Amino acid sequence: MNITVYLAASMGGDQMYVYEAKTLGKWIGENGHRLIYGGSKIGLMGILADSVLEHGGEVIGIEPAFFLKNNMQHDGLTQMIVTDTIEERRTKMIEMGDAFIAFPGGTGTLEEISEVISQKKLGRTEKPAAILNIEGFYDPLRAMLEKMVEEGFLDKNDLKKVFFAKNVESAAWHIEHATGLNRRKR
Repeated sequence: MNITVYLAASMGGDQMYVYEAKTLGKWIGENGHRLIYGGSKIGLMGILADSVLEHGGEVIGIEPAFFLKNNMQHDGLTQMIVTDTIEERRTKMIEMGDAFIAFPGGTGTLEEISEVISQKKLGRTEKPAAILNIEGFYDPLRAMLEKMVEEGFLDKNDLKKVFFAKNVESAAWHIEHATGLNRRKR
């Protein structure tokens, strides 16, 4: 299964993010999944990619050409796809993913998972999505989505299409159950 993960090219301010990135990489690699991500060698992106590769998984990076000029790309990946624009990158990451995970990150990560939420709301994808809410990082986003429901801008059923996971284990459980993978393992 292709797991698209959105996360930062920075480390964040808590070592828990590094630990969870390594844990997510281990789960992806050891379970024979393939990581689809932004292609960077730095920050949490690099940590995750290295962990997947270390645990026997494949990694496909998708990076816009202008990032290559800054030498941000991870050179040890299974495959690197270069797009002309950030918008093409975002589209390709959605197309290639069988499931989506948003790690704590910045505005780029928020933009990417918001696109997935919108695609789910519009019925353009039924693929599972999990927001990795490490130590409550995404509590403000959950509150904002709940406010949208309260104010009539979002249907409560649409809110149920995105799973807020407290850790990698619960995100993995959600994806395995939503895709039926847990039944195939038996």
